[in-house]
Amino acid sequence: MDLTLNEDQLAVAGAIDKLAEQFASSPVDFHGFALVSETLQQELEEGGYFDIAAVPEMGPLSAADAIYRLAQLPYTAEVALSMLVGPVLDELALPVEIQRPFTVIENQRPGRFAATAKTLIFVDGEKVGVASSDQPDQKLAEPLPDSLYAYPMARIPETPNIHWLNDSDAGRVQAALRVATAAEMAGLIQAAITTTVEHVRVRKQFGRPIGTFQALRHRLSECAVLAGGVRWLAFKAAWSSDAGDAALALLHAQESATRVIYDVHQMSGAMGMTLEMDLHLWTYRLKALMSELGGRAGNAQAVGEACFSSL
Repeated sequence: MDLTLNEDQLAVAGAIDKLAEQFASSPVDFHGFALVSETLQQELEEGGYFDIAAVPEMGPLSAADAIYRLAQLPYTAEVALSMLVGPVLDELALPVEIQRPFTVIENQRPGRFAATAKTLIFVDGEKVGVASSDQPDQKLAEPLPDSLYAYPMARIPETPNIHWLNDSDAGRVQAALRVATAAEMAGLIQAAITTTVEHVRVRKQFGRPIGTFQALRHRLSECAVLAGGVRWLAFKAAWSSDAGDAALALLHAQESATRVIYDVHQMSGAMGMTLEMDLHLWTYRLKALMSELGGRAGNAQAVGEACFSSL
């Protein structure tokens, strides 16, 4: 197993970082929950970045790396599903027109980016189905403006016609969903830690930055170790396309997010509970993703089933 990026993948990573520079800071007057950028989404589409997983020289590993990098921005856009799940759906030759943006509707709960989605992916336990709009301008969901999850959330008023996938295709889509979610969580966790490190570097107590206290350094170091584990497990799952690896990557991401969210908010003090600090833009998104695809219990079961089937 070699997760080192090749020259082409490094070039794409550099281009992603350059594109992301203009979205690296939140507006000074922004004090809300969901900071959405249609411009970011448009530039990614125009640059062909949503198709990199299907390029042999790039593959899912390059797409997972791009998701990881873009998730660290204060702005959010429908990136992960388009980069890793969309290419899988395209390969299945479904009787449903596959168009981005995508959203996931799990057990009829509200979905991220559902109000602007053209393709809906339904998840009900092990079942996976796909639905799309019959008309280009048709809206499939109603926005929920009061959501606290730092994503644009929406609810489906009526269930559309769903094409349910066979078990094999559903398994492939489930694995891609798990890798995409784990890669996004890896970037969100890293961004939350980076923001907290900056806070403890400048916040002073007893005449010195609180980041110089050993107790905080130890806790941040433990968070950094968790972040690294989430990232590499997500990359391994993207590289291997193995269902067990995908379930393990998302399980570790959701487990790690629980610890990291608690620590970074506690270390950020009262500022971490306000909308003036960007920390919530990553931790509140993590809260939304912690229950995705069955949550920790569902993904732990998937890991166990994968291990049992390999015996």
